Amino acid sequence: MDTLDAIRQRRAVKHYDPNHEMSDEQIKELISLAMLSPTAFNIQHWRFAVIKDKAQRQAIRDVAWGQAQVTDASMLIVMCADMQAWNKSPENYWVKAPQEVQDILVPAITGYYTDKPQVQRDETLRSCGIAAQTIMLAAKAMGLDSCPMDGFDFDAVAKLINLPEDHVITMMIAVGKATKQPWERPGQLPIEDVMVVDKF
Repeated sequence: MDTLDAIRQRRAVKHYDPNHEMSDEQIKELISLAMLSPTAFNIQHWRFAVIKDKAQRQAIRDVAWGQAQVTDASMLIVMCADMQAWNKSPENYWVKAPQEVQDILVPAITGYYTDKPQVQRDETLRSCGIAAQTIMLAAKAMGLDSCPMDGFDFDAVAKLINLPEDHVITMMIAVGKATKQPWERPGQLPIEDVMVVDKF
């Protein structure tokens, strides 16, 4: 599918065929494409918790207002991020770069994040947001549908997936085969209301 068509056709789908399965190859392809998403300083702090176990899915649904897509979608991804990735062997993120680039950027990582917990957290949200959009557009291009989700108890899901203390959950994404066509977009604002040129 053309990228522009995928952008136009992507919708947040709530109703999925519970009998549709994605192959391991499809799942790996989707995550591999998400891993091409940009991150600040190339630190790649996203972590994709793919929930396959049916009992685990049901437990998550129980703390997600009973939303059916949690169990019915072919794939459920809990989008997480390691907030301390910047401090875990940062030289690995630039190992293939020319030495002169490594000499500049690796120390810059430490300078940018040290003693800045808000920056560390904010960066995870930006990076996971970009990766999430990549997943949703790639899914559409693969003939699948998706739904970004933040309607769940973050703390409860963190316990269910044994989230490490230095990680954060940013959202979930359901991916699968839709059983209902989404309605017309309910109320897009005109471009004049959302685009500002030069100054507000």
